[in-house]
Amino acid sequence: MKAIATRGADDINAPGAFEILDTAIAEPSGLDLRVRVDALSVNPVDTKIRAAALGEINEPCILGWDAVGTVEATGPDVTDFGVGDRVYYAGQVDRPGCNAEQQIVDSRLAAHAPKSLSDEQAAAMPLTALTAWEGLFDKLGLNAATEAHSEQTLLVINGAGGVGSSVIQLARQLTGLKVIATASRAESADWCRSLGAHEVIDHHDLLTALHNAGHDTVDYIYNCHDIGVHWQNMVEAIRPLGRIVAIAETEQTVDINALQSKAVSFCWEFMFARALHGYHPERHGEILAELAQLFDAGRIHSTLGEVIGPLNIDNLTEAHRRLEAGHTVGKLVLTALA
Repeated sequence: MKAIATRGADDINAPGAFEILDTAIAEPSGLDLRVRVDALSVNPVDTKIRAAALGEINEPCILGWDAVGTVEATGPDVTDFGVGDRVYYAGQVDRPGCNAEQQIVDSRLAAHAPKSLSDEQAAAMPLTALTAWEGLFDKLGLNAATEAHSEQTLLVINGAGGVGSSVIQLARQLTGLKVIATASRAESADWCRSLGAHEVIDHHDLLTALHNAGHDTVDYIYNCHDIGVHWQNMVEAIRPLGRIVAIAETEQTVDINALQSKAVSFCWEFMFARALHGYHPERHGEILAELAQLFDAGRIHSTLGEVIGPLNIDNLTEAHRRLEAGHTVGKLVLTALA
């Protein structure tokens, strides 16, 4: 089996950041599936792991945690999938990823792919949609009912990114929240509006823009950007007893005590936590199945931004380069390994 691996590279432009790896095709055991990868997307977590943000890489590592593919073999304990099934999943961060011809994945983390989406459209969705779902309903504690929270507001910081794009859609389709997204460019602002954001404001002067839009505070904040950059904005913008969820770490020092006087709840969302710690990993498969129904009903749409081309070293490098530049709109997708 061919795969593209990294030995770690802080600089994506450094020679040898990625290499072709030939490895044996593994046979699935237990609850595992062996999947032929038909399309995959690239996420910021890929760039962070490559740059050793989650620890040094001591041997070739296959990145990639967003894929759609065809089941080629199943472990003896698998009951929900069979050979030939089309599945989508985000997998788990402590196993080899999908930058490969084939991948072994825990069947509990997968679901049948949405019938209405192409491989490229489906591959764009698992990681970010799962992150958005868990953040909204598990962490912020929202009720998934269209009439719920109709008098409340949600601020989505970095609304045009992969997670923000899913947050906007799920909040609009499954709650009654008024959704305010941040974006700074005309292209990204239009993208947020197309996904259902009621209002779009410029995050470069977030508090002023929020006030000009008629909001002194908001009830909930979903921060999809470096929390250090927006910490003071969030402290001031969140209402008393409000709730904040964040997905991106910071190298800056933040004052958690600043939230105390308002009794604000702050929590992290890390999509890989369930599988990493063995805490009800089957919930990911259940959520993806629910999302597939929403896709097929036309209530939510793929956040595919661009198909860069087939998986190869040049295209994978380009995807990492664009993500690190921080100006992507929607998701970057690659087709099967060339």
